[in-house]
This record gives sequence, structure tokens and C-alpha cells, in this order.
Amino acid sequence: MSGIENLLSGFRKFREMYFEKAPGLYRDLLSHGQSPRFAVVACSDSRVDPAIVLQTEPGDIFAVRNVAALVPPYEDDGHYHGTSAALEFAVGELGVDHIIVIGHARCGGIEAMVHKQEGGKAGGKFIAAWTDLLREARERALAVDPGLEGDALLGASERQAVRLSLDNLTTFPFVREAMAAGDLSLHGWYLNIFDGALEIWNPGTEAFERLS
Repeated sequence: MSGIENLLSGFRKFREMYFEKAPGLYRDLLSHGQSPRFAVVACSDSRVDPAIVLQTEPGDIFAVRNVAALVPPYEDDGHYHGTSAALEFAVGELGVDHIIVIGHARCGGIEAMVHKQEGGKAGGKFIAAWTDLLREARERALAVDPGLEGDALLGASERQAVRLSLDNLTTFPFVREAMAAGDLSLHGWYLNIFDGALEIWNPGTEAFERLS
């Protein structure tokens, strides 16, 4: 079976196991539209699909995926901003209650950024420019522990990237307005899919705390 045929076979299984067993769910999603409570900013990495990891149903989450689960800072420059447009739609049109940024272990985007900052060759024109937005994550990690290197530095930078994206979210006027009105909450999570572990950022303790 070819690679594409695997995908087509998967669709047939979905149709049999999900659609045909609960056709009303999909009719409701069509007639009533989507009304997810959660917007999830996650990495494009094929190993960390938020719908699978969080075991959600269609219509539960509005997923925004890009390299390194990055929320860029707000810019009103007339250029193309796919992630910012998705966030604007999630908050302004869908009225989500929560935005969750999910970073993850062994993130290739964070690794590319760290590698470049240490003098390595940048990997790709668009990737390098995009992940440069996360340079501060590495700087924050080293400010906490100047002796970090290798995998330890990568893991700390991945966590700090989640915090940086949370900070960047608050540069968006529509996010600040929704938060001020009590209509929106922000959350930062760090997923280690290889250990089956999820860490939740606690702003009170200023630490990532492992979910038991």
C-alpha cells in the first residue's frame, strides 16, 4: 500500500468508525457552526498533534499550528501574518475562553534557533527568520542558569519559548481587551511526548509543574 493510500484508507476508517456512528455531530457542526472554547497554539511536529494528545472531538479546539508553537509579537505592518490572523479569528469571531500554548520536547524549531545562536549554520531562509523570534527564549534560559548546554539548554529554551509566546500574546490589543473583560485566559503547557508527561506553567510559582 502506497503512502497516499494509507491516508485514504485512514479516511475510510474515520468515515466508518466516527462519521457513520455519529452523523448528528457533524450535521450540528455544519448547521450551528463551530464554537470551540479553546484555541491551541501547537507545533507543526507530526508527533504532537493536539487533538490526539488531548483526546478532543471535532469542534472542541481551534488549532493553530506552526514551527515551534510560536506566537509572534503583534505587528500592524500590512504584511502577511497567518498565526496572528488565526488568533484574531479565535478571539474576535469564535470568542474562545482559553488560549493554550503547547511547547514540546525535542522541538526542531527551537533546536534550529539554539544551533544558530551558537554559531551554527542557519537551516533554511524562512525557518531561520521565523525561529529568530525565539532568540530571547535561549537568553532567558541562560539568565536562569548560565551553565546550561546541550539537551539541558534545549529543554530550558523550549520551556522559555512557551513563556515568550504567552508574553507575545499580551501584545495583541484584542487579547488584552478580552482578558481585561474576564472573557479570556492564557495557559502555557510543555509536553514531553516521549515520557508521556505534561507540565503546566504556574505564574504564581513561576515554574512548570508536572501534571500527575
